[in-house]
Parts: sequence; structure tokens; C-alpha cells
Amino acid sequence: MSQTPRISFLASPTDEAQQALAALTAEHGACAPADADVLCALGGDGFMLQTLHRHGALGKPVFGMKLGTVGFLMNHYRPEDLLDRIAAAEPAKLRPLEMLALTESGASIGSLAYNEVSLLRQTRQAAHIQIDLNGETRLDELICDGVLTATPAGSTAYNFSAHGPILPLGSHTIALTPIAPFRPRRWRGAILKADTEIRFRVLDPYKRPVSATADSHEVRDVVEVTIRESRDRMVTLLFDPEHNLEERILSEQFMV
Repeated sequence: MSQTPRISFLASPTDEAQQALAALTAEHGACAPADADVLCALGGDGFMLQTLHRHGALGKPVFGMKLGTVGFLMNHYRPEDLLDRIAAAEPAKLRPLEMLALTESGASIGSLAYNEVSLLRQTRQAAHIQIDLNGETRLDELICDGVLTATPAGSTAYNFSAHGPILPLGSHTIALTPIAPFRPRRWRGAILKADTEIRFRVLDPYKRPVSATADSHEVRDVVEVTIRESRDRMVTLLFDPEHNLEERILSEQFMV
């Protein structure tokens, strides 16, 4: 990164974020993401995920500032010392999950997930799902509302709400968590090595249809979903040292 970084400011469509975008570009100038040294995302966690999906392939670090409802992946909005904050920021490197979903129609659809991949029942009837790990069946039939796989960065979100574990950043693990499981009653999920290949097979998909969602990308009527950590894609988020992502994840485990 150059001494005075070229910053590409990206903002959610809310009035507050758009006003911040206008003020920051007036002070620091406008720059296209491909030409920037760092991306600055203005919004909430949803917009941060949108930024990573749209521009993650560029390999540019992203410094987010919270101007939205949820800001776990964001820094506080404080525009006056932005250059100093970026210079002092601590990086957090994240690998997304790769999802490959096969549908009833025979389509094969791929997507990335920086938070989680979740399978959910589409109708009033519970889903019946078989779980294979690295080609070996580990659970013949999970009867549930759904099941999800979460990264460490995403483990504090939907995964934690479903009573899944919070994973330390850099632990090279992923969470496998059932959503409202009915059978087997005592199975509460697993913590897996990050390089584990997970395959969900939907049993009786016509009577009990299931959808798969990678972050916000939904695929309906899936029959099989394969998930693995990406070997090719990595993104870098920048955080203020006093409140970096590793500390946030740790703090979540002591909230009462």
C-alpha cells in the first residue's frame, strides 16, 4: 500500500451512508475499486458481505465503517482520522466457504459464503438430510428444520443463534450446526477441520423440499449440497487495533 493510499469508498443505499460517501469522497477523492489500494465500505454487515462478494476477487483489503443496523464486521464510523486508522489497522484474513448445489432440475449452482451456508425446509414438513464428511456418511438421517455450516467470522451470527459454537479466528475450523433438530435428539452438531468436505444429501426432496443459502444467495429445491473451504479465495478485513475481529469473537463468548 502506498504512503497515502488510494481509497475506493462504497456505500449502502441508506441516506446516512450516502451522506458519508459524499463527504468522504469530497475529502479523499473518488477511486474505482480496481484502482484502489484499499476499499472502504460504509454500511452494516450485510453491505460488508455484499462488498466482499462483489470485489473480493480483487484482493484489496477492506476497512468497514458502521452505518447500518448490525456492524460486527465493521469499525466505528469516525471520518476525521481515517488515514491514520487505516495505517494502524490490524488485518483479519478470511477464507470463504464454497457451495456447490445440485437442484431437482439438474442444475449445478456454485456460490461463496463468508458467514455460512444454510439448508432450510421449504414447506411445513421437516427436512430429512444425510450428512457425509470426506465421502463417509456420518449421519444417516437428520430430521430438522435445517442445518448450517459456518466460518469462524460467521460463527457469531446465525450459527450462534442456532446454538452452534463460536469459533476463534484463525482456528482453521468450521461449525456444523443443526437447526431445530428433531431426530437424533441429542446431536448438537460438530466442530470440523476447515479442509473437511461436507456433503448434504436431501432425502425425499419432492415431498420435503429444501433450499440452500450461501450468505444471501438462495438456491431452491436442492437435492445435494457440497461445501468446502475455498483454497483460492481469501479476503482481508482491516480493524482498529483496540477492537479487532479476534477480540470481538472472543468477547462474544463472555456476553451474558
